[in-house]
Amino acid sequence: MAKKEKKTPATPKPRVHKELQGLDITIDQFGEIKSNMNIEKLNEFLDQNVDDKKLAEREDYDEMKKGKKKK
Repeated sequence: MAKKEKKTPATPKPRVHKELQGLDITIDQFGEIKSNMNIEKLNEFLDQNVDDKKLAEREDYDEMKKGKKKK
């Protein structure tokens, strides 16, 4: 007799920010990241909403952060 394939349960979609509604990211068998959204849009969103830990130690970080929001 042939072995039955195990079915993996469907995972629920995670909650995302309203600007990223419909975002779906997967990693294929070769380790490549596949996304249904433009990477430029994701980077722009992250620049606006996430603080950079490496730059936080700089004295002029607050000025740099203000400059990002003006764009």
